[in-house]
Amino acid sequence: MAAPEYHVPVLLEESVGLLDIDPRGTYADLTFGGGGHSRRILAALGPEGRLYAFDQDSDTRANCPDDTRFHYVESNFRFLRGALRLRGVGQVDGILADLGVSSHHFDALERGFSFRGEAPLDMRMNQRGRLTAADVVNGYTNAELTRVLRDWGELETPWKIANCIERARTAEPVRTTAQLVEAVRPCTPRKEEAKFLTKLFQALRIEVNGEMEALKMALEQSLKVLRPGGRLVVISYHSLEDRLVKNFMRSGNFEGRIEKDFFGRSQTPFETLTRKAVVPSGEELERNPRSRSARLRAAVKREMPAGEADTPRKR
Repeated sequence: MAAPEYHVPVLLEESVGLLDIDPRGTYADLTFGGGGHSRRILAALGPEGRLYAFDQDSDTRANCPDDTRFHYVESNFRFLRGALRLRGVGQVDGILADLGVSSHHFDALERGFSFRGEAPLDMRMNQRGRLTAADVVNGYTNAELTRVLRDWGELETPWKIANCIERARTAEPVRTTAQLVEAVRPCTPRKEEAKFLTKLFQALRIEVNGEMEALKMALEQSLKVLRPGGRLVVISYHSLEDRLVKNFMRSGNFEGRIEKDFFGRSQTPFETLTRKAVVPSGEELERNPRSRSARLRAAVKREMPAGEADTPRKR
């Protein structure tokens, strides 16, 4: 029997197409994973092109192509600019990020990303990281748990869920995914159990991996790393990510606030290429149901006055 595919790349042709690849250019894939997007980029590059692929999960190293133009960076993409500078790269022609959790992580039950089955409450993308989902569930105060569930899971009654977890962990530590599912059962809506648990596990995963802060850092660094005319292409999977990406591409900040110069002209660092988010086709949804929540946005970096590109923007 063939081994299961590490990850099926989502919106592959659409995302790589929006990069408008220069065969001689330099590109960054911030979420290497199974390497699907990276291989498609390499196919469009010529002999002089280069691709730097980031991933904090050492498991992905096994997916690296044997190609001298390919450079693997075992790092969280929050360190984008520094990692590239260490490798002698000042600017790139395009950046691609597919923010979704890979199929490998969901299918590898021992990693604790899925609420189906029983596994340790881990959820670390980087296995060298200290904080696990079990640490959050058992060590956070009721108020801290409520914040995580509200902000990262967008759950309707986060305080009730936090109370359920607190009652369960008082009896014994909640160490497995099955124990967590059982702990929140009194708060779980019967008709929307899967949706509820998906949001719960999403909230814990985002907290464990610092995903929102990492995304903000990578987006801010993209302004310094992209050359003028360079393209930023991002695939997101939930409203929290999509809102940050949309606002940043629209305005250069995360609030979506358009800044203007003395003459009232908009000072936006990007020109958006996608008026609305691009979503998977019916054919792709049939082929890969896990792509159903994907939203693709793209923008091109404008020419900016000297010095302005290095000025930090307000969050």
